[in-house]
Amino acid sequence: MKMKTRLLSCAAIAVGLTLTAKAFIFTVPTDPEFIEISSTPEQVVPQYKSGCAQFDVSAPIDRNGQLNVLVWNIYKQQKVDWEKALKALSEPSDLVLLQEASLTPELKQFVIDRSYSAELVRAFDVFDTSAGVLTLAKSPATKVCAHTAIEPWLRLPKSALLSEYRLSNGENLMVVNLHAINFTLGTEDYKNQIESLSKEIEEQQGPLIVAGDFNTWSDARLSELTQQTERLNLKEVLFTPDERMRFITGLPLDHIFYRGLKVKEAHSMKSNASDHNPLQVSFSLKTP
Repeated sequence: MKMKTRLLSCAAIAVGLTLTAKAFIFTVPTDPEFIEISSTPEQVVPQYKSGCAQFDVSAPIDRNGQLNVLVWNIYKQQKVDWEKALKALSEPSDLVLLQEASLTPELKQFVIDRSYSAELVRAFDVFDTSAGVLTLAKSPATKVCAHTAIEPWLRLPKSALLSEYRLSNGENLMVVNLHAINFTLGTEDYKNQIESLSKEIEEQQGPLIVAGDFNTWSDARLSELTQQTERLNLKEVLFTPDERMRFITGLPLDHIFYRGLKVKEAHSMKSNASDHNPLQVSFSLKTP
């Protein structure tokens, strides 16, 4: 009993210190915001846009009916080899979905040098550097929407970005890049985040990709996620080999779900450039 009391006291102190530090270190926007990175010169202060935005019709995102996708939690670029690895992994990719992306000058320059169309959700700022999910594409989106959900303990948001792209077969592809809530005792907050996003995309009739770091470290969390993906008629990509990061429970944290597309090849490789391993999948479009 004494040990339990000590552990709870330590946890309370840790949370208290985190909240105190948060007030000085972190800036959290009042509403979900995103930035178009590629359209902002390096010397200009980023201008964030709230909620959703629509853009002029763009070129199809696929290449002759094939769509290569990279999904990777990049660990705020804290590993030495992140840039070298990202360059190699993104080379064949038409669509890159990053979680825990920190908008450092190096990452922003990478986006500009590679001529990506890119949007980053401003989950929070750390010493004036924004962090959140980042979606990169070879062709611009026709619509994007930023979403955030507050972590109940740390009170820092997790983010998601919904993007729509044209396909060469005349359909519109919706893509959801998600970093799910992590630190909770139960599943209520986790369920609310997943359900909220599901409601946003349930009217989408065409092809759909939902991917990212889902933090499915328990059977209860995985069950909540499975219920929502089944309701949306999504299939899960199976990887060969499968080197996805796994929690001590043995459950993988990162997933790619899809519908209205065909999987040609999918694999996950070991990498020392992040605490997560990257996921790569090659889709082909279905003929109308």
